[in-house]
Amino acid sequence: MSSLKKQSSSLTEKAGISSPEITNVSAINQIKNKRRQQPSASELISGILSGNITALSRAITLIESTNPDHAAKADEIIKGCLLHANKSIRIGITGVPGVGKSTFIEAFGTYLTQAGKKVAVLAVDPSSSISHGSILGDKTRMEELVKDENAFIRPSASGENLGGVARKTRETIILCEAAGFDTIIIETVGVGQSETAVHSMVDFFLLLKISGAGDELQGIKRGIMEMADAIVINKADGDNIKKANQAKLEFNRALHLFPPKKSNWQPKVTTCSAITKEGISEIWNTISDYFELTKETGFFQEKRNEQNQFWMMETINEQLKQNFYNQPEIISLLEQNKKAVQNNEISPFAAAQLLLNQYKKSF
Repeated sequence: MSSLKKQSSSLTEKAGISSPEITNVSAINQIKNKRRQQPSASELISGILSGNITALSRAITLIESTNPDHAAKADEIIKGCLLHANKSIRIGITGVPGVGKSTFIEAFGTYLTQAGKKVAVLAVDPSSSISHGSILGDKTRMEELVKDENAFIRPSASGENLGGVARKTRETIILCEAAGFDTIIIETVGVGQSETAVHSMVDFFLLLKISGAGDELQGIKRGIMEMADAIVINKADGDNIKKANQAKLEFNRALHLFPPKKSNWQPKVTTCSAITKEGISEIWNTISDYFELTKETGFFQEKRNEQNQFWMMETINEQLKQNFYNQPEIISLLEQNKKAVQNNEISPFAAAQLLLNQYKKSF
């Protein structure tokens, strides 16, 4: 009776199917070994210049790596690609979470690829300050654009960088341009920290807004408004069209209160629906008008030159900071002073000066 129950149990194991003996172990090992091999810098450069997306992705991973062993290889790749860069237009897109940045970029990017453009989207996802993890879900949200052979989407974690954009994003732009992408779109985290950094690496800065969220007046802040070359009221569809048009009028009035831009460009306000694709072509026409004006006046190249100088200074600051914190004497002295500051034995400013003086002695 007990043996009958055992046989009828749903947990009883059944004999499985044995693996066929035709598996080529040698071929499997060759594939595994090939995957472990890292391509050289020259191989990655050659792949990038030929438009190989795999080579581009692997090179970007090297740039984003915090492993010191990867730094020299990344610098060699950037140097090899630099002569083939600077042949694109760079567009920064920002807006608060929920404004529809990913949906808009997919609609906008698809419009551009259908017009014969090659589009690279560098999407920055915020990292958790607790777990330091990041969802990196932009490819999921841009499911149509990600399948477009003329588009490349690279989500990256913001990490500890200001707003998720810094030197690594700037260098990624160079690689994408060398790979043949003529339109680079940078999507910011959209939490109010990254706008300045994005503005310093793009040619055109687009601010996405939505109506009915109470930010028609709250959103009129001098800093972000003065940086914007265009304001787009997204989600202008269905019952929201009237509200979107009202928001457009209010932002237009606000823009006319600001002093003229150095580029002599008057920022435009327009509405669109990323869902219905309504207004997408008008946005591209506005961007095209901007580039036509700034290239005629020489402002386009002047701004690029200023940005290069800016990022040289930013790189110096970053390297000095890393060098400071990696000094063995500083590491031990820093911990001592942290405890002293916590116990009110020394002021934070005096402790900082003490550390800086110690750093100067190392030269």
